[in-house]
Amino acid sequence: MRSLQAMELFVSAVREGSFSAAGRRAGLSPATVSRQVAALEGSLNTQLLNRTSRTLALTDAGREYLARLEPILLNLTEAEAAATALQATPRGTLRVHSRLMFGMHVVAPLIPAFQARYPELRVELRLAEHPARLAEDEIDIDLRIGAPPEAQLMQRRLLRSERVLVASPGYLARMPPVTVPRDLLAQHCLGYWLGPEDLVWRFLTEGALEELRIAARFSSNNGEVLRQMAVAGHGIALLDDYTVRQELQSGRLVRLLPEARVTNTGFDLGIYAVFRQTSLLPAKTRAFLDFLVEVMSTAATR
Repeated sequence: MRSLQAMELFVSAVREGSFSAAGRRAGLSPATVSRQVAALEGSLNTQLLNRTSRTLALTDAGREYLARLEPILLNLTEAEAAATALQATPRGTLRVHSRLMFGMHVVAPLIPAFQARYPELRVELRLAEHPARLAEDEIDIDLRIGAPPEAQLMQRRLLRSERVLVASPGYLARMPPVTVPRDLLAQHCLGYWLGPEDLVWRFLTEGALEELRIAARFSSNNGEVLRQMAVAGHGIALLDDYTVRQELQSGRLVRLLPEARVTNTGFDLGIYAVFRQTSLLPAKTRAFLDFLVEVMSTAATR
């Protein structure tokens, strides 16, 4: 009989690209992973992987086997989740993925209170600027800016947000005033890098839309870097409001053009909790979703 663990290790080795990486994820040695995959191949009487000293490559049989095996393993995972979804006390490991700025400034400070409420839960918080692959990366909840395009994923909006133009008092004191959007063309702007296309900031004022192509003096694909640069007085940044709330309250940053809605993407912004669609939501996932909604709604009324 073929081992379920061997099947899982085969899939993990393909995803991770090596027996070593699959072993680290499973807490096994590379030799153990290799032996189990070899045993799986022996039980199937076919070669699934071509091995070299540096790479693993699927054979035709391996590619077909992987395509049929992954949905089966996912169904097994969902069956296990359904079996434990109704447990009274959430326990196990909750894996949360978030955009960097939201994760650092909003989610991470909330984790101690969440774990105090659910002491039997371990939490892994992973931060990156790109959306997570929920099934492949075994993520329970992905916190995203904007609703997910994938129809097979569930979503829950946690809060509405907007983008704001900010700069330090020191920077503003030495530069010409900004009273209308076009004044930004004479300023040192800090841009969020979205690709090789021109940086465009859009302004919506009393129903009138204006678009400006901004020649950013500095750009980065990391919002935290832009926040630090703005605080240090290097220019004007366009950032999500929740990432600079403390700096605005303390006076380390000043908001510009508050009468206008500003964005570098779309105007309908918000933070969404995204999770896989299952017949029964695991208790750990539901607990974290409810906790976030509770905390966000309380913060919104302050």
